[in-house]
Amino acid sequence: MPSIQPLSPDRLCHACEAERFGFETTAELEDLSEAVGQMRAIDAARFGIGMRHAGYNLYVMGPAGIGKRFLVHQLLEQQVPGEAKPADWCYVNNFSQPHKPRALRLPAGMGARLQADMQQLLAELQATIPAVFEGEEYRRRLGQIDEEYEARQSRAFGKVGDDAGKRGIALLRTPNGFSFAPARGGEVMSPEAYDKLSDEEKAGIEGEVNDLQAQLEKVIRQVHQWRRERIERVRKLNEEMVLFAVGHLIDALRGDYAAFPDVTSYLSEVQEDVIVSMDAFRKPKEAPSGLAILSGEQPNFNRYLVNLLVGRDAGESAPVVYEEHPSFQNLMGRVEHISQFGALVTNFLLIKPGALHQANGGYLLLDAIKLLSQPLSWEALKRALATREIRIESLGQMYSLVSTVSLEPESMPLEVKVILLGNRRLYYLLAEFDTEFSELFKVVADFEDEVERSADNDLLYARLIGTLARREKLHPFDRGAVARAIEYCSRRAEDARKLSTHMESLSDLVREANYWAVQEGRQVVARKDVERAIQAQIARVDRLRDRTQEAIMRGILHIDTEGEKVGQINALSVFLLGDFAFAQPSRVTASTRLGEGELIDIQREAKLGGSIHSKGVMILASFLSSRHAAEQPLSLSASLVFEQTYGQVEGDSASVAELCALLSSLADVPIRQALAVTGSVDQFGRVQAIGAVNDKIEGYFDICNKRGLGGQQGVIIPAANVEHLMLRQEVVDAAAAGRFHIYAVETVDEAMELLTGLEAGVPDAEGYLPAGSINALVAERLAYLAELRRIYAMKIETRASGNDEAQNGEGGDDG
Repeated sequence: MPSIQPLSPDRLCHACEAERFGFETTAELEDLSEAVGQMRAIDAARFGIGMRHAGYNLYVMGPAGIGKRFLVHQLLEQQVPGEAKPADWCYVNNFSQPHKPRALRLPAGMGARLQADMQQLLAELQATIPAVFEGEEYRRRLGQIDEEYEARQSRAFGKVGDDAGKRGIALLRTPNGFSFAPARGGEVMSPEAYDKLSDEEKAGIEGEVNDLQAQLEKVIRQVHQWRRERIERVRKLNEEMVLFAVGHLIDALRGDYAAFPDVTSYLSEVQEDVIVSMDAFRKPKEAPSGLAILSGEQPNFNRYLVNLLVGRDAGESAPVVYEEHPSFQNLMGRVEHISQFGALVTNFLLIKPGALHQANGGYLLLDAIKLLSQPLSWEALKRALATREIRIESLGQMYSLVSTVSLEPESMPLEVKVILLGNRRLYYLLAEFDTEFSELFKVVADFEDEVERSADNDLLYARLIGTLARREKLHPFDRGAVARAIEYCSRRAEDARKLSTHMESLSDLVREANYWAVQEGRQVVARKDVERAIQAQIARVDRLRDRTQEAIMRGILHIDTEGEKVGQINALSVFLLGDFAFAQPSRVTASTRLGEGELIDIQREAKLGGSIHSKGVMILASFLSSRHAAEQPLSLSASLVFEQTYGQVEGDSASVAELCALLSSLADVPIRQALAVTGSVDQFGRVQAIGAVNDKIEGYFDICNKRGLGGQQGVIIPAANVEHLMLRQEVVDAAAAGRFHIYAVETVDEAMELLTGLEAGVPDAEGYLPAGSINALVAERLAYLAELRRIYAMKIETRASGNDEAQNGEGGDDG
């Protein structure tokens, strides 16, 4: 009989003793300021945040819900106050190249001030310039210029007229210009009188007219020159008047921004453009027509305004930005367009910032999965970090998708620390396949999935629960509730010596336990509230588990939990549905017969077995060969299958069960169906640890409990999994009452002794196995099969020899 005894109840669950806590409720505990057991990640994150050299961006990795983002924010809150203040960034018009707006950098708060100053300047320009040109001083000086011009013109034409009069020629002014005509006595001669003149007189008059015509042409040329001079003098007068009216306004702004050369240079360009555009300011304000807008005839004074791209308060610290949707435009910025009468137009005021602009001078947090899911975002971010500048580009222009006129804003220098939040798999994929990733993200902060379970850490978790309760304005937890929550964290870690660091699940449990306490009208959350919250979480998602258990209870899925069967055993399968895992028994059967050493995995043959499961079956074949066929051929053909499974089977946690079924079939020894088995096995028969041991035990317990516990049912697990046991109280109570048993084994021989009640059998000094032992029965069966194979081979050889002799005899007779 087997000597292995069931595990004692105290080994089935590492309970947290509430009595050892020195508090009554979490209201007595101080807040927890740092994450529990994450010193490696915290040290790495602090280094990455504080390192100011290029390429030292940070990748924070760990499973979702572990609290990476919250912890990073905590560290940044400690780091940010002592850092340099961020700058304001503005875009202004580039008067020489309007399609390339200029970027201005100003201290925090100065950008909004410049924007307001330019709005005020524009208002004053629009009011002052028209008033200047309507003033008496301007009219007087303009009149002087006009009078001087008219006088010079009159004198010049008068001189020509006087000279003509002396020669008997009259200077006439007509609608078409000037002309000359002969005169007598101060009167123009009629055509009849002119015809009566002699030819000599006519020739003399024509000569005089030609001479006067030359003088007149010379005067007209002088008049055109004087007109150009007048226009130039009027222009200079206009500039002088505009400068007189608004020059002091711009000079005042230059004085205010004297410490910023780029701003003063921009103001000088504004002044020059105002002078050039003074006529536009003189026009009365009218409602713009659509044709005027499209043709560009309507004055556009927006070019004097300032686009405050990123504005900050003077006392603001370094920005910390989390971009929820890191698309290309949300990350890099964009140039928007507006529709006007069917046409898309834009200007520098429609340039919008991206997350990099907002975080410039500070920190940008991004979810790695979301970033890589957005087209072009990852490449754009790498390019910005490598060049250390932000360049706003239009996707439509980049890929020639649209022909709309767009802008090419001046790039901005980039000084930002990028922190990516992602999982480990993504980090290793990027490190392997993206050569630029390691150059740009030199620091990794790896968060622990679990921490050691100790008295100190239990107290830290109690403080953590108290902190969560106060942060969300929940009721305090008593020490019994804290103890149950710690047990929950240990169960989630699947290890009695560990605690899960999954903060999201713990926070959910705290909130839901508080809900049930409120429903009961209590001011303190008790252990039963936490237990109720845990059960409610399971009840919300266990519909499929209930359906599979119902199918087993109704006999639709055939599972034996009593009696004995040869070549049949109960393995345990785990199903993972989202965040909920449950287990159920699976019937594994094995059959053996004469063969040539092949072990058929029916799951694999049907393409329903995964690679790890196939590996486990191959290990079984190796075990049989090494133990029982080292000096003789393995003369069997065997097949293994998971009965009534219609989906993929993966993993090697059923390899012990499969091997035991195979040995049972070979030895023709029945297996106790009251016991289920889980565990993997190596080539030497050692039983190895598996995952989800608690779910597997509880899954089989539920079926046995519904059928009625008779004290024979139980589960065989690897000895290495004992320290992982965190079974629910119902299972522990049944084990304590002797109605359900948990056995821990180290070898397949121990498992077979429990399953069959027979001795496994160990070879003596001469190599002989005890008669009647399992290994002896297996060895005898394999020897018998080997002998049958030898005899069969001899018969085949004899038959083949007889056929050859017969053929040779027939050939001799023919000869």
